[in-house]
Amino acid sequence: MTEFEKNCYGLTEADIREEYVQSTTARLCGIEMVVMGILSDAQHMVEVGMKDRARKYMNIAKFILSEQMEARREKEEA
Repeated sequence: MTEFEKNCYGLTEADIREEYVQSTTARLCGIEMVVMGILSDAQHMVEVGMKDRARKYMNIAKFILSEQMEARREKEEA
């Protein structure tokens, strides 16, 4: 894990892809539902005072959305 990954996500980017993007929820319900779940978890973390963990969850959600946008852009250009 790079220092950036540790500080930004608390996971490696590969772990994010494996745990979230390739999850059963993503396959059955869509990546949007995965992102909504992550953001709900982040909201809860804020409520219980775990602000740094909430920040990391929000960064994970942004990473996933960013990768999805890039994949869509590449597909449109092909």
